Amino acid sequence: MSSGAWIVVAAVVLAVGFGLWRAGTDGRFRGTHAVRQPTESLVEEGAPAPVTRPPGADLVAAAGETLGERATLLQFSSAFCAPCRATRRVLGEVTALVEGVTHVEIDAEHHLDATRAFGILRTPTTVVLDATGAEVTRATGAPSRDQVLTALAQA
Repeated sequence: MSSGAWIVVAAVVLAVGFGLWRAGTDGRFRGTHAVRQPTESLVEEGAPAPVTRPPGADLVAAAGETLGERATLLQFSSAFCAPCRATRRVLGEVTALVEGVTHVEIDAEHHLDATRAFGILRTPTTVVLDATGAEVTRATGAPSRDQVLTALAQA
């Protein structure tokens, strides 16, 4: 075989490998991410420390929503994202099935500070928050209904 044919074969093998890896990891919930806190402190010396809430609670409140009694499904999406519509539908189904769970969708383009603070690199990203607003787990890509229900069992 000529060297050009080997290059084509190598490219196809790499593309198939990447596709299989992406299909296997897309939508799976795994771990949490440390949310960046503001670097400057506005508290004067000797003053009592302010009561801080988890960043998820602040973001949900800024979106004009309230945290769920049991958990909150925080979805970061964008206008041009096709899988975001499927994720919105799946999360809506789950909130209808499970009592005490709410779904809040955040437009990543209009909330860049929150997107950076939460370490969101692609959309859709679904973050599961507990009743206090602390992150329990997250998934990038479009999760299935069963994957979301399993993640909620951890919350």
